[in-house]
Amino acid sequence: MDQGPLVNEQLEAGAKLASAFAQRYPLHAAFWLKESEDGEWYLYLASDQIDDTNFDVAYGEVVRLFGRASTVWLDPIQVKVTGIEAPVAQAVQALQQMYPNTLPTRLRNLRLGGVSVDEVYIYPVPVPVPVAD
Repeated sequence: MDQGPLVNEQLEAGAKLASAFAQRYPLHAAFWLKESEDGEWYLYLASDQIDDTNFDVAYGEVVRLFGRASTVWLDPIQVKVTGIEAPVAQAVQALQQMYPNTLPTRLRNLRLGGVSVDEVYIYPVPVPVPVAD
């Protein structure tokens, strides 16, 4: 099922969640990724403080943050928390080191960490908090 492109409201909701999450788990990468195979968008939050022993606690933090500030533009099932050793997180971090930027980066049709990707939207780290209108 192809979900189409990300819209500004989704990008802003992702940035707000990533910024709030980073207060508990410092982020090394935050990015939206749409795999070629399933066509679904997922927001990845990668921290060196997340591993197999505390993955459930880290995801519980995502759920807690949604309880405080829910949005129609992002659902907790769209969020994947991961450690920095995950291949896709390592690939994004390598891109960040190769092309340091203070602005988000959008790339299309590539392979990241062994995954065929239609599109990836990489937030700069630290993730800037969107300013409300």
